[in-house]
Amino acid sequence: MNSQSTPSTQNTPSTQNTPSSPTNQPPSAAPVTFLPKHGHYRNLRVYKVTEIIYDITYYFTRHYLSHGDRTVDQMVQAARSGKQNIAEGNQAAATSSETEIKLTNVAKASLEELLVDYEDYLRVHGFGQWDTQHPRYEKMRRYARSEQIKSDYTLTMQRMNDEELANLAVTLIHQAIYMLHRLLVTMQNRFVSEGGIREQMYKKVV
Repeated sequence: MNSQSTPSTQNTPSTQNTPSSPTNQPPSAAPVTFLPKHGHYRNLRVYKVTEIIYDITYYFTRHYLSHGDRTVDQMVQAARSGKQNIAEGNQAAATSSETEIKLTNVAKASLEELLVDYEDYLRVHGFGQWDTQHPRYEKMRRYARSEQIKSDYTLTMQRMNDEELANLAVTLIHQAIYMLHRLLVTMQNRFVSEGGIREQMYKKVV
């Protein structure tokens, strides 16, 4: 009887290539990007000021302007535009310096429009706009610049009459416009010296 050979039952190392375990792979490097990190607009002092301006304006128009007066919507929209365009411009900074500058300028223009509305209200109602000669001007200015206003303005505005509240709003708007002007100067100088995002992209690929 011819004996037949049988295959060996011993385990032999596999000759097939098997993929490496993911744990054996070196960690992948972080992606390289030429896009700058955008800031966080909620941390901007000017954004926090425009939030207060919006809340005061919403309250002011509901309490001191007539229902159906078109100025109500105009003032609220101008206050909203000042706030929203700061946020949108800050977010756009990651991809377009031009858009950042444009939207920041829109925010400034909206607040300037709102300022005129408050000045008109004070004038037609026979109230004065508090200037450096007014006995309450300096105290109002210090309050508008303080950290305290962030926590108690919602209660403070309810205790004020229309003349006081309009002058507080005017003071805050002047403050915000000044900060936006400084911010725009910084943006424009950076754009001139470093170029926009498109110019930076070109430098990276050539």
